[in-house]
Amino acid sequence: MNLRLINIKQLGGVHPLNTKALRGKALDQFPLIENAFLTLRNGKIEEFGPMSECPQDETPTQDLTGRCILPAFVDSHSHLVYAGTREQEFNLRLKGASYEEIAAAGGGILNSAGRVAATTQDEMQRQSSLRLNRLIANGTGTLEIKSGYGLDAENELKMLRTIKALNETSHATLVPTFLAAHALPSWAKTKGMNDATYTKYMLDACLPTIKAEGLAQFLDGFIERDYFKLTALEHLIEASAANDLPLKIHINQFYDIGGIQMAVKAGALSVDHLEVMTQEALKSLHGSDTIATLLPSCSYFLGIPYAPARQLIEEDTLVALATDYNPGSSPGGNMQLVCNMACAKMKMTPAEALNAATLNGSAALNLSHRKGSIAIGKDADILITKEIPSLEYICYDFGTNHIEQTLLAGLPS
Repeated sequence: MNLRLINIKQLGGVHPLNTKALRGKALDQFPLIENAFLTLRNGKIEEFGPMSECPQDETPTQDLTGRCILPAFVDSHSHLVYAGTREQEFNLRLKGASYEEIAAAGGGILNSAGRVAATTQDEMQRQSSLRLNRLIANGTGTLEIKSGYGLDAENELKMLRTIKALNETSHATLVPTFLAAHALPSWAKTKGMNDATYTKYMLDACLPTIKAEGLAQFLDGFIERDYFKLTALEHLIEASAANDLPLKIHINQFYDIGGIQMAVKAGALSVDHLEVMTQEALKSLHGSDTIATLLPSCSYFLGIPYAPARQLIEEDTLVALATDYNPGSSPGGNMQLVCNMACAKMKMTPAEALNAATLNGSAALNLSHRKGSIAIGKDADILITKEIPSLEYICYDFGTNHIEQTLLAGLPS
């Protein structure tokens, strides 16, 4: 579809095409054009600028007086594909049970794994499609989706095939990640496996099929004191290099065990969570190309500390924002709300939050050449807001969907 959007109140996220990601003071710049036009052609951004330079030709136009445009959100960390829900555990936590206590009693990840095993791929796709459509309506255009609730080869592959099938039917861009180490299942304990030997088993059992069918673009693991330790991370690093699957690692959610330093040294694309940080971990990220992906809605829901966004930004670290959408610790995928939480709870500015939720999120998926900013030649994935005072208002007025329409590859979704 070819379309020229005119009289745009603010056109935001206008970065040079070769801008991969932003750090430090540059993160606080969300360039915009007042009273702008934007031309979309064949699924790409063709041209844009102030209305005084708007071409006069036969391209169909849409008047957006009073509305703003920014790039569609890029959610670079989610677990959108799962089966069933876990509101019962929410009730247990409200009565005093901790995340770890619920997991030890067979809840948490193990609960979701049982539901995935008992659910067909078609039914899991149906449930996930409903969730995805809600996210698109709230402005998400690109979404990383992890496996990790299978916990054995058969069900991990079922999850990844569900993501692939969902991607083939949606206008959104879905990026699959193989979460090889998420929790140690009872069958593995029965066989005498520990966190490291289980990780090695899952990598060996799944990666040949994943490569043959093109089921994943990234490799991940939950590196934590009570889940998977540094030996498991070593296996992930080796498999990443051998299979050309960049690392995106869950890390430092509850404890710092030195995993960030190891992940950065190995060239991990991103380290995600970072609610608990030592000076050594902060120092290792300083000026590196590894992106710190922060997940404030998880902190909100679990009542745990928020990641130290200001320290990370001041340490010249690349920072992205994502939802961690999952049934246990972040059962919501609204990137508008994530931006508000980043400002209210992590003291990011609206410009920093919007950049972290768009351009830097795309960099955390190796997609900044296509997504995350308004630049000629990039995918026409954009948000048209309702009538709002400014783009900053998205981060200020929480609890309301400010998106009137999401266009993906220039098409209504």
